[in-house]
Amino acid sequence: MSAIRVLLVDDQQMVRAGFRMLLESQPDLEVVGEAGNGREAVDLLADPAGPACDVVLMDVRMPVMDGVEATALVTARPGAPRVLVLTTFDLDEYAFAAIRAGAAGFLLKDAPPDDLLAAVRTVHAGDAVVAPSTTRRLLEHVAASTPQPATSGTDDARLRELTEREREVLVLVGRGWSNHEIVAELVVAEATVKTHVSRLLAKTGSRDRVQLVVLAHEVGLV
Repeated sequence: MSAIRVLLVDDQQMVRAGFRMLLESQPDLEVVGEAGNGREAVDLLADPAGPACDVVLMDVRMPVMDGVEATALVTARPGAPRVLVLTTFDLDEYAFAAIRAGAAGFLLKDAPPDDLLAAVRTVHAGDAVVAPSTTRRLLEHVAASTPQPATSGTDDARLRELTEREREVLVLVGRGWSNHEIVAELVVAEATVKTHVSRLLAKTGSRDRVQLVVLAHEVGLV
């Protein structure tokens, strides 16, 4: 099996060096390039001669071009790599904006090394990083500062086709719960939960689990 190819994007060289050391200690992870700001990352990924990349570790606040704008440009390209945003508590609003821009998730910069490694593998597998407790606290913090929706979850057009159980699952996903936690809460099979999540994605037009989290907060279900 080929290694997961990672691009590091951070304006601090020492930070990039630390991430490179951690990632390259794993046999299934490979750092294929580095960029000091969002513009460098976008240009590197757009260059046909540049490195092929599966996952981008994207800092949020950087000179020239920040991580939010860079994420939007990177994810807009066909066959784009998955973007994992790195943030701190005082930059919650930036991380939330990056997810709206297409990021597959976000992680705190001071997260344990094992959490970072797991997050890279998770987003590469096509899932979103929304389950870790640090991410859940971050989501709750963002939600507290998000304006209340003009309509309730009952009235929002994006939710009108949902069954009562699908709406219930959406609430739990919006709280950052994993499939395993939802299984335990609803006392159903994991395959059933996966089916509900798939139907939620289709019915709401959401790209992935992260967008379901954003939706649940936007319509006031969470």
